[in-house]
Amino acid sequence: MKARRGAHKIISLIITFISLYRNSIGGAHGTTMNGGQTNMKSTTTTTPANLDFLNDLRSKYPHQPVFLQAVEEMAYAVEPLFHDPINGDFYRKAFLYLTEPERMISFHVPWMDDKGVQHVNRGWRIEFSSALGPYKGGLRFHPTVNDGILKFLGFEQIFKNALTGLPLGGGKGGADFDPKGKSEAEIRRFCESFMTQLCRYVDAATDVPAGDIGVGGKEVGYMYGQYKLLSNKHGEGVLTGKSKLIGGLELRPEATGFGLVYMAKLAVEDKMKSTLKESRCAVSGSGNVAQYTCRMLINLGAKVVSISDSNGCLVFEDGMSNDDWERIIQAKQVERLRLGALENMSGVYHPGGSPWTLPDLMVDFAFPCATQNEIDGNGASLLISKGVKGVFEGANLPVTAEGQDVFRASPILYIPGKAANAGGVGLSGLEMSQNAGRTYWKRETVDIMLKEMMAGVYQQMKAAAGEDGSLEQGCNRAGFLKVAHALKELGWVY
Repeated sequence: MKARRGAHKIISLIITFISLYRNSIGGAHGTTMNGGQTNMKSTTTTTPANLDFLNDLRSKYPHQPVFLQAVEEMAYAVEPLFHDPINGDFYRKAFLYLTEPERMISFHVPWMDDKGVQHVNRGWRIEFSSALGPYKGGLRFHPTVNDGILKFLGFEQIFKNALTGLPLGGGKGGADFDPKGKSEAEIRRFCESFMTQLCRYVDAATDVPAGDIGVGGKEVGYMYGQYKLLSNKHGEGVLTGKSKLIGGLELRPEATGFGLVYMAKLAVEDKMKSTLKESRCAVSGSGNVAQYTCRMLINLGAKVVSISDSNGCLVFEDGMSNDDWERIIQAKQVERLRLGALENMSGVYHPGGSPWTLPDLMVDFAFPCATQNEIDGNGASLLISKGVKGVFEGANLPVTAEGQDVFRASPILYIPGKAANAGGVGLSGLEMSQNAGRTYWKRETVDIMLKEMMAGVYQQMKAAAGEDGSLEQGCNRAGFLKVAHALKELGWVY
């Protein structure tokens, strides 16, 4: 216990030093999300002199701090490329080119509730980059959605899609609609109204949305149904994440979570010469990604010690059982219950808790699958003090800038979401191919393709990292280089 407290003090000193350094040079402040809960809490990002070429972007979007955070994180990872004596100027120009979406579409979404009262929400589609192929990225329905959040997600999507090896560009969309507390009829009417606005911008060769937070297979089905009625086009891969009955791909709901665990398995076996079996794995969130991350971890013999939602955290000291997992699936996919309402579980519920804030929850590997900025500097410090060996991001940008600095200062395995959660969009691309070919692939075939895809992403990361770089750096560099070279071949940046 003394050694653990000593380690915690050392990491706390590192956090303090980083914060003092950041405050001395200035930064951007914004909203952080912790454990799925929105906190109006500032996060500071470093602005070193050698990234001054981003100053114009910072001055234009101070009201979009999470977008700036995503851009700066990427810039730090690929910074050595900017100093290349031959191509440095080109890489800087290519990077700046990619920080502005090719197109931003906004529209209103009027809908009627069950009492006959009309409501109007805001909807967006950010078509960020088509350098590698049609815009591809999910739709998020959540009250915190705005153009800045979607720009951050769309920017990340460009490089994630590049790593899959499929011809996919990057995009993102959604609405500030909250599905929680809505009836099925209200959700259906909203989805139909949303697609009525969106349908004029999507096409299998132009822009192919999918699901995200608040948008699952049921919501995708409602939107696809409306698209079919409006367009009289059937069987097209204009939306992915559909059910198998209407053109969906086997294993698509499980893809992001399964792919995340496949990536962790590869990294642990390669870098640590170990396995996930019997390891204590903390998972945050309880949506699609978290659910199937837990499923695959259990399949591989790991102990899943947590799952959470915005109200609290369930802790399974001896590991989540198959019965526990089945009950969570029923609650989340069918009954739409909060974790705190579940009974007859082997775990203990901690109201308001998160896997990253519980001091007594021992963790070998962390799988943040809830939302952006859920692990802050203190949460990262706590994980390091407890001896965490690896962090694999199931959510997009789930670690704040301070938290990232803590992880980088330690010898742990750290793989960002651009690589770790690429399995979802990878199988979305395969769903597009299945639809275009009017064919069907068996579950076993799709699982093989998913494993091969994640292995390919891992090898790209490892090769780009070289002997001295980290997997995080390799992930960002590999994705950026692929898109930058495409921009050059297209004659868009020169």
